Amino acid sequence: MRPTRWRRSTHVLIGVAVLLLVAALVAVAAVITTGHSTSDAAVKPVPPPATAEPGIVPVADSADKPTPEGLAATLAPALADPNLGDLTGRVTDALTGAQLWALGADVPMQPASTNKVLTAAAALLTLDRDDRLTTRVMSGSRPGVVVLKGGGDTTLSGAPPGTETWYPDAARISDLADQVRRSGVDVTAVQVDVSAYTGPTMAPGWDPADIEGGDIAPIQPVMLDGGRTQPVSEESKRSPTPALDAGRALAAALRVDPATVTVLPSAYTGGQQLAAVESPPLMERLRVMMVASDNVLAEAIGREVAAAMNRPQSFEGAVAAVLDRLETAKIDTTGATLVDSSGLSVDDRLTAETLDEVITAAAGSSHPELRPLVDLLPIAGGSGTLSYRYLDSEPGRAAVGWLRAKTGSLTNTNALAGIVTDASGRVLTFALISNNAGPTGRVAIDNLAAALRSCGCRT
Repeated sequence: MRPTRWRRSTHVLIGVAVLLLVAALVAVAAVITTGHSTSDAAVKPVPPPATAEPGIVPVADSADKPTPEGLAATLAPALADPNLGDLTGRVTDALTGAQLWALGADVPMQPASTNKVLTAAAALLTLDRDDRLTTRVMSGSRPGVVVLKGGGDTTLSGAPPGTETWYPDAARISDLADQVRRSGVDVTAVQVDVSAYTGPTMAPGWDPADIEGGDIAPIQPVMLDGGRTQPVSEESKRSPTPALDAGRALAAALRVDPATVTVLPSAYTGGQQLAAVESPPLMERLRVMMVASDNVLAEAIGREVAAAMNRPQSFEGAVAAVLDRLETAKIDTTGATLVDSSGLSVDDRLTAETLDEVITAAAGSSHPELRPLVDLLPIAGGSGTLSYRYLDSEPGRAAVGWLRAKTGSLTNTNALAGIVTDASGRVLTFALISNNAGPTGRVAIDNLAAALRSCGCRT
């Protein structure tokens, strides 16, 4: 899905933010439908200008508390859908942290892209929100040779100057070429240093066909537009040689034969810096990773966490760093067996309990650094991977605008982890994982989550 530009706190800010959005839309609609003229406005007091950061009014602590019995009764009809297959899940009262409902919550399941919730949380706990990654061009080991040195920025773009890039505010290979030209070096050859990342470039359980399908590229520390072969095409395939492609693009921009570009067999440590560009800040990269469910970005950010925790920037190093960081934040990762940071692997296993604990921590006050995670979740019927969901069924429409969740989808697997404001104004966190799902499994899990919105959850 083409990412777009998008731009609490105790446990209850989430539902309020959605309420404010709904109220604002209603107010605008009222003005439009009244048909007032500009002369009418001239004789009325001018309202204060809208602010970019509206005030937050927390849900009162006295709001009716949901009960396990009431929630179980509400969920029962949706749970009866056989298309849910093998289902596990947990629902928690965000205000009290009390578990309200659970079904096999401690059973490891294939999480698909809800795994990105863990990657995002670890990044927020470990890194600075403004962190950027640098791609450099260095002078080589002999005159005329330059080395493109990858620093982990997979958003670097091959789009021509003045045109749109896939990732918002991405650095461009053309800017690197301009800087090299201004350095005065007469370039005759381009080499690429990919030593920042170690280990395999493809994770266990990844299907190589997903490169052609556009879901993933081999993970290397320099690539163009996340490895896309067409910089701004939604349907673009990914490249099997993303680092080499970046080197060839630099060579072409410097009028060097792209066919002569080589990838160095080991790290290049010498030379003088001739050019450098920086990635968008971490928060913007996390936003695209979560809202568009970008697998390449997830793997790169996982390695960023690994580097900050002095672990190898590899699949194993990233997974170990993410899980270790969550455990230091008192999040129970028992049962987690992960081989990547994106959830694309069919070998990943994760429990609904761990997923819900991360969301509950983000919705609470014990880890304020996790609060931005809530804003990174797609909105039902409104943004990212949920923009087209919840709109076509009566159960689903009840949740539009009120539910935010990270999605996960693989063959016969559907998962959701997020928050919802119930009918009584109470904020609930939830994690639902469905494996061996039926043909309408995605609709079934959407309807189950939507039931939380319609729930008064009182006995």
